[in-house]
Amino acid sequence: MNNEKSNILIYLLLMVVMVTWGMNVVFIKMLVSAFPAVTMTSFRIFLAGVVAMSVCLFIKRLRKFTKQEWKYILVSTIFGVIAHHFFLAWGLTKTTASNGVLILALLPLTTSILASILLKDQLTRLRIIGIILAFLGVSSIILQSGESLATMNVGDISIFIAMFVQALSFIYIKKGTNTIDSRVMTAVMLLIGASFLYVISLFIEPSGTQQMVKQTGWIWGIFLISSIIATALGHFLFNAAIHRLGAGQTAVFNNFVPFFGLIFSALWLGEQITLLQLTGFVFIVLGVLLGTGFIDEYVSKRAKKKKTVQKVG
Repeated sequence: MNNEKSNILIYLLLMVVMVTWGMNVVFIKMLVSAFPAVTMTSFRIFLAGVVAMSVCLFIKRLRKFTKQEWKYILVSTIFGVIAHHFFLAWGLTKTTASNGVLILALLPLTTSILASILLKDQLTRLRIIGIILAFLGVSSIILQSGESLATMNVGDISIFIAMFVQALSFIYIKKGTNTIDSRVMTAVMLLIGASFLYVISLFIEPSGTQQMVKQTGWIWGIFLISSIIATALGHFLFNAAIHRLGAGQTAVFNNFVPFFGLIFSALWLGEQITLLQLTGFVFIVLGVLLGTGFIDEYVSKRAKKKKTVQKVG
């Protein structure tokens, strides 16, 4: 009974994280409209890294890393922090938050595909069908502003790249966390990634820091919520859920992110949700459920349970 109550608490916390992550895409859209995109992103990620590292120091999890561990940390940082957040911030200056959350919904599925290629995970027939459905869904969203690939929204393409490189980083994070505490790896990645992003911002946004300082008012509240709650604490809670429930069961909750993202983009940004976007969302959710192996796992468990009952009978 205590275990069930504990799991219910984790489910509730996960739902809070999903709401926050759905809001965070909208928050980032608001932030890149007020601040220089890359400079703001470097500051936001750095603050998240400081919070994450403070937690790691408090729980005394820091230690020296081996050369192999540093390799996983650096590769994960390049893909999962520097490239992901650069393309996410820049893409949201060119497209809508609603499109952004729908394209990011492909993350679990893309991770599954990359795992099948790089980690030799098996792709079943249902998973292949799911992959096709999900990409049909995202294609309808990306192509809604034009009739050919030549007229694609560059912001949508940038968000797609951001999603893809983050999925790629998960492969190396999985390898790294075999020996490194996931919280420590997250903190180190955020701090290193933020430092590189700031150096990049000095070249493409030379006066970015001065423009950041000039801003006043409520936008800084959005900045703090996005950095501390969504990025730092959100990832800690999500990683804790993976440890307790398993990666497969936890990943299913990611399907709520585009749902909440669409709601908040309509409520706070006044973005119109089109029928094509909703259709794409349905295809993506179905595709993710099939493509990540969630349905396969559910069917397999049901079959085993049925056999057990028949043997007992």
